[in-house]
Amino acid sequence: MPMTPSASRKIAFIGSHSIRKTNAVHSFAGAVGRSGRSVEVGREVVRFNPLGFNEGATPEAQLWVLCAQIQQELELRNRAEVLVTDRAVIDNFAYFLRVTKGEDPFDVEPLVRRWCETYDLFVRLLPDVALLADGVRSTSDAFRDEIEAILDRILPLYIPDDRLVALHASEITERFDWGALLEKLFGAPDATRARRSQARYVRLTKLLPR
Repeated sequence: MPMTPSASRKIAFIGSHSIRKTNAVHSFAGAVGRSGRSVEVGREVVRFNPLGFNEGATPEAQLWVLCAQIQQELELRNRAEVLVTDRAVIDNFAYFLRVTKGEDPFDVEPLVRRWCETYDLFVRLLPDVALLADGVRSTSDAFRDEIEAILDRILPLYIPDDRLVALHASEITERFDWGALLEKLFGAPDATRARRSQARYVRLTKLLPR
């Protein structure tokens, strides 16, 4: 049975941990808003996992993450024209495969494969920045390398080349230009939409105190 179609677009920023995904998500969401489109942001659900995460995660903990990721996307998908997510099922599946040693004890692979079809675009951030302690995610280079190796293996199996963009994490700064990614997701800029967005910006600035 086909999935219910959605008029909104969904783009996921994926990769291992501590590679500026959250910064990229919010920066890109801001660019979407400035283009005149409504936007929702999906948070990284693993941070709310009651069963644990990082190197000590269990198969059940990673199953929780996969289910929570899908639930969040279902809830947010039609609230705006664009949903930008911090992770997707595919990179959470990489963490799942690590703890299960490549096995699939809960038969989630068909769901992961099918759910990957619901994304319009994936942006993989490549880890060329040092791990920084944030009090939540692991600072083990070996752990991050394990996840990256699994991603290298599974991404070509689940995501077509035309729906995957790769960027180095070090590129994600406040000066990064999201124009090319916006065009890949939406096509050539809509001049009418851009003028309306600019007009809205001008009206708002006039309301601000000087």
